[in-house]
Amino acid sequence: MSDCHQYRKQYTRRDFLNTTSLGLGAAALGSLLQSAGLPAGPDPGNGILGQLHFVPRAKRVIYLFQSGGPSQMDLYDHKPLLTERDGEELPESVRQGQRLTGMTSGQKSFPMVGSPFGFAQHGQSGAWVSELLPHIARISDEICFVKSMYTEAINHDPAITFFQTGSQQAGRPCIGSWISYGLGSENENLPSFCVLLSEGRGGSQPLYSRLWGNGFLPSFHQGVQFRSGSDPVLFLSNPPGIDRQDRKRQLAYLEKMHQMELERTRNPELQSQIAQYEMAYRMQTSVPETMDIQNEPDYIFDLYGPEARIPGTYAANCLLARRLAERNVKFIQLYHQGWDQHGNLPRQIRRLANSVDQASAALIIDLKQRGLLDDTLVIWGGEFGRTNYSQGRRTIDSFGRDHHPRCFTIWMAGGGIKQGLTYGRTDDFGYNIAQDPVHVHDLQATLMYLLGVDHERLTFKHQGRRYRLTDVHGKVVQGIVA
Repeated sequence: MSDCHQYRKQYTRRDFLNTTSLGLGAAALGSLLQSAGLPAGPDPGNGILGQLHFVPRAKRVIYLFQSGGPSQMDLYDHKPLLTERDGEELPESVRQGQRLTGMTSGQKSFPMVGSPFGFAQHGQSGAWVSELLPHIARISDEICFVKSMYTEAINHDPAITFFQTGSQQAGRPCIGSWISYGLGSENENLPSFCVLLSEGRGGSQPLYSRLWGNGFLPSFHQGVQFRSGSDPVLFLSNPPGIDRQDRKRQLAYLEKMHQMELERTRNPELQSQIAQYEMAYRMQTSVPETMDIQNEPDYIFDLYGPEARIPGTYAANCLLARRLAERNVKFIQLYHQGWDQHGNLPRQIRRLANSVDQASAALIIDLKQRGLLDDTLVIWGGEFGRTNYSQGRRTIDSFGRDHHPRCFTIWMAGGGIKQGLTYGRTDDFGYNIAQDPVHVHDLQATLMYLLGVDHERLTFKHQGRRYRLTDVHGKVVQGIVA
């Protein structure tokens, strides 16, 4: 065997590609060491898109995800016919044999239920909003209501996973990770993708950290969960007895160790690990300052409501979302749990609506008064809607609604979205879409378009195939773009 042939056998194409990436990882660690007073290198978090595909309308996203599936006909989608025909059977011509969950598929009766809550039109737009949401009603002229959303998933976990990753199967990168990968960060001291969780009163479906995971993208782009309490990001603080000088010496040794490991394994994922050390070091100062809301003026707490002073609540997280937006965090994901109301809906949805109404409206008002709403896209909505018929037995003052993926409502504001618009329409029964359907992939494509990204061109090659957030689907909903 010739020397040349032997060389080709030992040094593969993968080896070559891995080797050429070593300098990037070393440069990333150099940036970390500069923060500790050591030699510098370029920032690893700039994103892969050297140039945006479109002129961006938005610089950042705040996604207020209402986990569990809020009932659209009790909040936004006014259906007088359901009230007129309350208690009557849902016509088979309307249901058309469509798929039901295992919780209602065995029911012999499907009695329609009108909303027990009053509706009124608000603002110059005349948007219909339930009495449960008086604060959101007052900002209706800032909002675009999309009443014709639909999805393919009928149960919580696959439905939320579909919204966040573009697939019902776990393991794909989520929206925030795609945005971080494509666009990078405008703040070197905070992650480009931050996550905040709160829980409404009542039962809640579990949320899994893979919903803000990076999937097959480099791990630097996973979401960082911020928590209430003295340690808002786990494992960020130095251990007891370790000071800044100790940390500086540790980083110097870490540089040598990573360089040795890179040369030995040629593993490009080490670049992400190095970048994470860099970010963690910087976050030790930036996170406590960001999470400290005590210096906010009283009028801000009055705007967001009394729960804004209580860490971990939805109101407090909305206030933190504004603070993160001020600091140019690219993607801010809030999850609010508790909307899964299969029984006792009238009482439970009143509590949930009360927990989100004032703070959601306050976030829009606060962003606008600071000049941030024009380039911040805010999204409010869950993974699917609820049925127009009762799940189980209906009583005089109580009933439940099952999952309904066929049609539901979300709303959007700021960031290049038309104001005071109601887009799409459902039929008079609130069961099927009658006009302008918007699929989950369409929403994802529109979100990326508003950020200046062509959803078909932001891809990542994994296991021999190029993947994207919208898979092979999705179209921009131009009718809602300003």
